Amino acid sequence: MDSDKHNANIGKEIQPGILELEGMEFHVCHGCLPQEKTVRNLFTVDFRAELDMTAAAESDDLRDALDYGLVYDVIRKEMEIHSDLLEHLAGRIVSAIADAFPRLGNFSIRVSKRRPPVNGVAAWSRVTLFNKSNSDALHKNK
Repeated sequence: MDSDKHNANIGKEIQPGILELEGMEFHVCHGCLPQEKTVRNLFTVDFRAELDMTAAAESDDLRDALDYGLVYDVIRKEMEIHSDLLEHLAGRIVSAIADAFPRLGNFSIRVSKRRPPVNGVAAWSRVTLFNKSNSDALHKNK
């Protein structure tokens, strides 16, 4: 009974929060150069979303949460399709997540490529793209 009373108060204390899925690793081929199209390289993807998690915090039920297993599946599918540019790859991932989770709102995707082909030493090249919720766009137009 005390736990029910405690759970009933959770929503009063919680503000929208951040859900992250970091360090997803993929050994795939992306890039413009001939060797990048045939030799697999390590890419990492980080997902960060701002969302209201009050219902999940109260219910402890996956149906009230963003299932980040499904988010991973969307990202994995896009990572398996070749892109010459990281910008294009990240853009496809943003679009695919926005399509799969239309109520998600604000989120970002960061794609990192290990040892990019440059005339020197560089550990990573990275691109971060953002999706802003439709509600933000509507508020700006008013």
